[in-house]
Amino acid sequence: MTTNIDQYNIHQEPFYHAQGDEIALYEAAYAARLPVMVKGPTGCGKSRFIEYMAWKLNRPLISVACNEDMTASDLVGRYLLDATGTRWLDGPLTTAARIGAICYLDEIVEARQDTTVVIHPLTDHRRILPLEKKGELVKAHADFQLVISYNPGYQSLIKDLKQSTKQRFAGFDFDYPAADVESTIVVSETGVDRAIAEQLIRIAATARNLKGHGLDEGISTRLLVYAATLIKNGVDPIAACRMTLVRPITDDADIRDTLDHAIDAVMG
Repeated sequence: MTTNIDQYNIHQEPFYHAQGDEIALYEAAYAARLPVMVKGPTGCGKSRFIEYMAWKLNRPLISVACNEDMTASDLVGRYLLDATGTRWLDGPLTTAARIGAICYLDEIVEARQDTTVVIHPLTDHRRILPLEKKGELVKAHADFQLVISYNPGYQSLIKDLKQSTKQRFAGFDFDYPAADVESTIVVSETGVDRAIAEQLIRIAATARNLKGHGLDEGISTRLLVYAATLIKNGVDPIAACRMTLVRPITDDADIRDTLDHAIDAVMG
């Protein structure tokens, strides 16, 4: 069965505002077909960056949202029963290796360690993927690249990558953009006035300063876009901010009060 490659192509340019030289560095990594690791907090633009680079490089992108229940078969494939008997169905990793796509494993640390080891043969000079159940050895297409991402803020002894996995990748560190860049992103994504975007970023700064002091994670750029979208659509700014910037990130009453007061001070 042939694969419809076009379904994985990105036809419209995703908006991405560079924070440094990451675009040129990624292009160099792709030219050498190096596997890439992207680290950074939730909602800071990791996935958007990979989407943008796939578009820029004109390569199909196959994304996988990793989770603790994901098995090796979910990645590489399995036999299925149908009316005609059994047939093999490639998983997303195998499909990407065959067609020369960029395979993006999002939040790789959420997957079980016995699952992530299946990527190892694709991340060194061999560039192969053994399909043990099928008895096939897939040689990766010349254009194939493997990309993984995770949030170092959520690392623990249980949820962390082994050094034997980490040292197979070139790495990028992402963080929330500088205020002027983040303002441009919010304006470009939503069409909200820049003054509103700057107010939202001031609120985000308050929350990010509380990381490690009551908050596990600060307000992400993604949540700022949510808030701006609601405001652009006519929702009261204070209500929009409380709904998108505070309620999703904490249930602690004291932290909520602190952030609600910051919203009142900035938006009031």
